This record gives sequence, structure tokens and C-alpha cells, in this order.
Amino acid sequence: MLQHFLRLFLILAMLAAGMSVVEEGQLFSESRNILIIGSFFLAIIVVVVEILIPRKSLQALAGVFFGLVVGLLVAYVLNLVVDLLVSAFFPIGVPGVDSTDAAIAATKFMLGIISCYYCISFVLQTKDDIRFVIPYVEFAKQIKGERPILLDTSVIIDGRIAEICDTGIIDQPLIVPRFVLQELQTVADSGDKLKRVRGRRGLDILNGLQANTRVEVQIHDPQFTKDEGAEPVDSKLLTLAQQLNGRVATNDYNLNKLGKVRGIDIININDLANALKPVALPGEALTVKIIKPGEEGGQGVGYLDDGTMVVVDNGREYIGQIVEIAVTSMLQTSAGRMIFGRIDPGNGGQATRSPRRRPS
Repeated sequence: MLQHFLRLFLILAMLAAGMSVVEEGQLFSESRNILIIGSFFLAIIVVVVEILIPRKSLQALAGVFFGLVVGLLVAYVLNLVVDLLVSAFFPIGVPGVDSTDAAIAATKFMLGIISCYYCISFVLQTKDDIRFVIPYVEFAKQIKGERPILLDTSVIIDGRIAEICDTGIIDQPLIVPRFVLQELQTVADSGDKLKRVRGRRGLDILNGLQANTRVEVQIHDPQFTKDEGAEPVDSKLLTLAQQLNGRVATNDYNLNKLGKVRGIDIININDLANALKPVALPGEALTVKIIKPGEEGGQGVGYLDDGTMVVVDNGREYIGQIVEIAVTSMLQTSAGRMIFGRIDPGNGGQATRSPRRRPS
């Protein structure tokens, strides 16, 4: 919206400058209509050139003032050049014309408008990573405020991000890039039934996030260069995170590693879930149901209520039963947590057979 007002101001200002030159009794008054129309088309050309410049994603009020200051400085330099040209070619004015000063003033005015317009437009359309470099001294942009969290397709389909937002612990805006939304739509339209169900679940989760009043969800439409646009979705997501100075929320193991290589902060939902799980210390007693044999001979495998895998030594003979075990060790990775244990000697190796339903 601010850009539209800026373009309208440019057109009106150029028209006013053109009309000021052709007032009665001044220079070029006989070509009034031609100069007014020419001023209008000159403004249109300036706007079209500005629109064709690839735009980026920032509009800040501070940028307007910064661009205005720079534009005025540029206009001042151009006015000095105009004065030098006039003094060189028209040292005593144009014979027979009393309004040379009006034409020169209008020219300076137009140059000032155009320079301010281009400077403000450039600042508004670029990311605020301007760096002022002086020999031996460098002033770099300081990042302040909340850093947005970018969501990838896997974390949306996973759904746990919605439960995390329900707790109110996240107060940063959540950014869903347009290409992630398109990938989610592609998965939802897949011919594979499993992928289609996962994609539709992701869309439902995203709709729930947008309806959640505790968190702000933004659909972001980034502008990439030709090379960046040809990158895979994961690479484009990391590139956008660098542009927005944001963090990426994911449960994709490879994206997690790639983000760390590129120096981008990654929020791994699996790591977060593991950090919130209660710690099982060696020697602690747990109750678990053995549901299948393990990879090693005699091992049994069960799962806790939170999905943690429990590997029980000599537990193969207790498949289908609930046993009490003693924790021997624990392995925690980004892919999840595993607990190793053995049948608790204090329980005498006793097991409770889980009740079975009678066929109806």
C-alpha cells in the first residue's frame, strides 16, 4: 500500500512540476499540453522501471526516512551539476526569454523528485541488512526483536507443533513459505493413499494453527533469484531463513544436519520432545509390555506410553506380557530415545499377562 501511495505522489508531483514551467508568460507556454503530457509519461516510465526491478521483502517506516535523506543528498549533488552546466552554456541567460530560471528550477525539482523516489523505493524493497563500511571500522546491522520460526512440511504433518503452540510457550510469528504450502498441497493430492492422508492431515493442522489465537501464522511469498528458485525445497527454506534471520522448525534429520552446516538455528521437534521426556536412570524400575522380539537373541521389545522403545534382555519369552524391568542404560539421539533394561530380579522374574478380549 505504501508503494502505491509513493507512485501516485511521484506522478502528481511530476505533473505539478510540468505545469509550473508552462504558466502564462513563462518559457514554453506555447507548448503547455505537450509538456504536461510529457511530464506524465516521464513519471509513468519511472514507475515502470521501478516495478521491473526485482523486489524483496521489507517495508519499514525507517526506510522511508533513510531513503529520503539519501535522495535529498543525491538531488543536491545533481543540482550542483545543473548549475555548472547552466553557467557553462548560458552564462548570461537565454536572449529574449525571461523565464529561463523557471525552467532550471523545474528541472532541479524533477531531479529531486526522481532521486528521492528511487532511493526510498530501493530501501523499501530490500532487506534491512545494509552495512556501512569505513576503513578499520564496520557498522553492521544489529538484530533485535522476535525471530520468526519457519515451518517445513514434515513438522506441519507431524502435528506436534500445534500442541506446542497451545501451551502458549511460542510468542514468535510462525512463517509458512508459499513453496512449503504448495508441497503440502501436492502431497495431499498424491495418488498414494498414505501420502494423501498425510497431506490432508498437514492441511488440517495448518488450518488449526491459523485459527489459534495464541500464535500468529503468516503465509510468506518469498522472491528468489533464478538460481535460488531452482533449488530443492529444503535449500530454499534455509535460504529464506537466512534472509529473514529466522529459525527453522523441523523433524527432518537431514534438514537438521544441513541447517547446522549452513549456520542456521534449527528447532528439532524430536529433540524438544526428548528433552521433555522423563529421564530413566540406570537401576530405575519401569513397567512395560513386551510386544515383539528384538534383533538380538533373547531380546524383547516394548514401548512406553510416549512411544519410547524399550529393549529388554531375555524378554523374548515374555512377549504379550507386562513385566517390570530395571533400566541398565539409555541411548538418546535426534531420531528418538531408546531404553535398555532387563527383567527386574527384585520382581522374581514374574510377569503379569495382559488381559485378552473375548470374541464378541
